[in-house]
Amino acid sequence: MAKTTNLKTGKTDKVTTNGIPTNGSPSKSGRTAVMKTYKIFIGGKFPRTESGRYYQIRNKEGQILANICHSSRKDFRDAVVAARQAFGGWSSRSPYNRGQIIYRIAEMLEGRRSQFELELEQQGTSRALAQKEVSQSIDRLVYYAGWADKYQQIFSSVNPVNSSHFNFSLCEPTGVVAIISPEKPSLLGLISTIMPVIVGGNTCVALASESEPLTGITFSEVLNTSDLPGGVVNILTGFEKELTTHFSSHMDVNGILYGRNSTGQMKTIQENSAENLKRVTLLDQTNWNTPEAQNPYLILDHQEIKTTWHPIGY
Repeated sequence: MAKTTNLKTGKTDKVTTNGIPTNGSPSKSGRTAVMKTYKIFIGGKFPRTESGRYYQIRNKEGQILANICHSSRKDFRDAVVAARQAFGGWSSRSPYNRGQIIYRIAEMLEGRRSQFELELEQQGTSRALAQKEVSQSIDRLVYYAGWADKYQQIFSSVNPVNSSHFNFSLCEPTGVVAIISPEKPSLLGLISTIMPVIVGGNTCVALASESEPLTGITFSEVLNTSDLPGGVVNILTGFEKELTTHFSSHMDVNGILYGRNSTGQMKTIQENSAENLKRVTLLDQTNWNTPEAQNPYLILDHQEIKTTWHPIGY
């Protein structure tokens, strides 16, 4: 991985017809294909990072795959503002409608699976594993779409009380959740951490894989062209060590989900989250390729339990 560079230098790389840069060499056909620009995703739009910085990722042959935005604290703050603005509308939608929207995302990912498989292969995944990861990602979307209108039935309750009242406990979304998604598997890990958060009515800001970010940004294109309202999911790219402090210390973030395995970063999250009592979920030991990585208790991790008393009339 190359050092961070300023976009103002104007440095460019030519690419072959399959989209992989070859340091200025044209393809056999004599034309230079258009290299995809990978931006961040905030509020349903695709801005470049305000810092003007980027970093490069390369394939096994050392060829540059893409220039990736190196997100800053300002980018994260903008994403939190977008997530907070979207929270009211998203949380007030019916669970059934949220499930419909997530199922629509699965449909669209199915239609673009060849693109995701290619990007995973470009980043070093074998073809067989790339196909498996995309299939698992689609299935995981369908899984959480199915739970959208069912988790309340599992986790809510009517409680026995020693008075003339009904006592109900219901789930309510926590609010804005910051997500540091797993490094690998980059696509499946991102989807597996975002979906249980938003299916319960929360909004989020997610940090995509640092070493394999291509599918994260391409997935944001799927979100943007689905029925998902802008700001419900915001996806940044950049360096975990720089952004973890901002993710965990922002006072308008209600919860944080950490899906990697850095002991130092987990300590930072736990210390900073105490300032405004963020709900911290550590999934550093999760094997995202297994069925155990999907369950309704991951939805409950970012739900608050509200208890209501109602008098029994006579």
